[in-house]
Amino acid sequence: MDKVIDEQCDDTCIGTKPEGADLLTAKVEEQTAIDLAEMFKALGDPTRVKMIYALLSQELCVHDLCVVLDMAQSAISHQLRYLRNVRIVKRRKVGKTVYYSLDDDHVKEIFIQTLQHLHHS
Repeated sequence: MDKVIDEQCDDTCIGTKPEGADLLTAKVEEQTAIDLAEMFKALGDPTRVKMIYALLSQELCVHDLCVVLDMAQSAISHQLRYLRNVRIVKRRKVGKTVYYSLDDDHVKEIFIQTLQHLHHS
């Protein structure tokens, strides 16, 4: 039988900072937590990950993304709308063509850092 390790403090634990000093700096604002969770939720879908990966080095139109991902335009457009709503991608219209790119370098860095973390072993 495996020994279960209790990871909770003992009943007599008074915490690492008995007066609670500086503990409020460890608390994230509710809206920030919601927004951050939404960002990670966006990265939690393989199709959206493939789209972001395709946009890492260049902007692409919907047609280009359809070719790269081998998906229908309606499915690509649906995912792009979601990614725009969470500010991961932005669009630029030239005539009738709409080009998509990553919203800013922060998105690119988050994605690249995550890739590096996955490949680090």
